Amino acid sequence: MRDRIYRFVEPDLDCKSPYDYIMIFVIIVSLIPLAFKENCRAFDIIDKVTVTIFIVDYLLRLATADFKLRKGSLSFALYPLTPMAIIDLLSILPSFCGLAAGYRVLKLFRLARSFRVFRAFRLFRYSKSLSMIIRVIKKQTIPLVAVGTLALAYILISALVVFNVEPDTFNNFFDAIYWATVSLTTMGYGDIYPITTAGRIVTMLSSFVGIAIIALPAGIITAGYMDAVNEQKINK
Repeated sequence: MRDRIYRFVEPDLDCKSPYDYIMIFVIIVSLIPLAFKENCRAFDIIDKVTVTIFIVDYLLRLATADFKLRKGSLSFALYPLTPMAIIDLLSILPSFCGLAAGYRVLKLFRLARSFRVFRAFRLFRYSKSLSMIIRVIKKQTIPLVAVGTLALAYILISALVVFNVEPDTFNNFFDAIYWATVSLTTMGYGDIYPITTAGRIVTMLSSFVGIAIIALPAGIITAGYMDAVNEQKINK
């Protein structure tokens, strides 16, 4: 019986299970109330029904954890600690916390939860181009991590400099980090900006550096993609 339950909730990757489609639908419906500030009886019903389905799903997966993890009785203790089980639990807990505004954020974990049930679409979800890009990213992991580290260092250093050059504009260091981040991405919302000459000079200098840093990942991925395309043509 448990074996049949496991095959129902955890089908082979190549199998498009009706259970996957049902869970995709339930997850999408469970997110509808998050798009509204107001609460109503219909949203309460949606939450109660969907969270009940999530609980049943969690219990079924817990009851068949030994089939998935293959560690005997220890599987039942290890399963709640797995990443997807934690996400499942976090998608359930908000409904037992009075639905306070702060707990609405936890419901967003249902978005992450949805990635699991999309496994049924793997056969046709990924195109050849997308698969190639994923391979390029994996191949270029080291340079991309280096650029990411450089970007993080840029943000922290720029924030530290501008925070000390123009302390009256930034209420705290987090505001300076926020400013440095939007400057790096060239978004420039304009809600926080330097007003002194020294602060503006720092902004101009950091903007030039930020543009260079933003361009690096695109160049790395593009070069890797072109190499992969050329290799594919040669192999043909």
